[in-house]
Amino acid sequence: MSLRNIGHRLYQGEVSFDFVGKRKIWYSISGVIVLVAAIGLAMGLHLGIEFKGGSVYTVQKQGLTVSQAQDAANHITGDTTAQVQKTGDGKIRIQVSSEEKVSGPAFSQELSKEIGVPTKDIDAQVIGPSWGKQISQKALLGLVVFMVLVTAYLAIAFEWRMALAALVALIHDLLITIGVYALVGFEVTPGTVIGFLTILGYSLYDTVVVFDTVKENTRGIAKQNKRTYSEAANLGLNQTLVRSVNTTVVALLPVAALLFIGGGMLGAGTLNDISLALFIGLAAGAYSSICVATPLLAQLKEQTPEMRALAKRVAQRRAADAKAAEAAETEHEDGDEVAAGVVGQRNQPVARSRGKNRPSGKR
Repeated sequence: MSLRNIGHRLYQGEVSFDFVGKRKIWYSISGVIVLVAAIGLAMGLHLGIEFKGGSVYTVQKQGLTVSQAQDAANHITGDTTAQVQKTGDGKIRIQVSSEEKVSGPAFSQELSKEIGVPTKDIDAQVIGPSWGKQISQKALLGLVVFMVLVTAYLAIAFEWRMALAALVALIHDLLITIGVYALVGFEVTPGTVIGFLTILGYSLYDTVVVFDTVKENTRGIAKQNKRTYSEAANLGLNQTLVRSVNTTVVALLPVAALLFIGGGMLGAGTLNDISLALFIGLAAGAYSSICVATPLLAQLKEQTPEMRALAKRVAQRRAADAKAAEAAETEHEDGDEVAAGVVGQRNQPVARSRGKNRPSGKR
């Protein structure tokens, strides 16, 4: 069966996955993932020098490898805290934290001796911790403003329960992505922050698409007694399932190429800053829009008096329908038994008996 046929059957309700009904399972999975991410956050993030201050030295030499530059930096600083990466244009980038006691000019001179490059060919940039603090504050402010605007928009365009469910999904995605960053030890740079904000937009897009379909399916739902709110929400989720999966896969393919090929195989470490955030965030966003946001919305709606009354009416109708179907089946079986008895009587052989008025053949 093709994906197109599956999507059509999901949209028509011929095939359905009960995401909403199994929300406890999804909540448990999300709880475990968030707990692991929280442990990673407790261990601390590996902040780049843009946030904590330090120096960046960029050098280009034919045949110079990352491992050779790393050994030279370790020898100068006396430890292994220096971060060495290869940029996209073939240069070597060495980051040294402001906590190191080696001054910028002294490091440039020592590096020149270690790798055999003139000091004038080493591009040195010093970043103070105050600049990184300002960047951190602005990033946090931008995140808070984004959350407030998103919540207000969803509350106006849909309702406050949808806004709350979407906000929980966004926080869920953000915690998972940041936790993964802490666990794998990737450096957090301004590019990482851009990636964080980008994934929130993708996650919100998926959630809004699902919520829009749910809104259409549940319009005037209290006036009928065939389907509960959770069932209508689950139908909307299944109707947009193929679209959500296709969108996520198409978005993940180029990001995966950046992360695994560019950053992993080709050694362009600077690509890891934003590609890991996008990869984890896109996957978490697709998961949260399907398994967190919509089930949470259905749970919030089912607690309202109107939806409780609807669920009661639906249950009563289904019980009455089941009773009527059982009675009809019983009547049908009784009718079959009666018909079988009549047929049996008709098929019985007629006994031949001699009547009194029948001549015996004797005179």
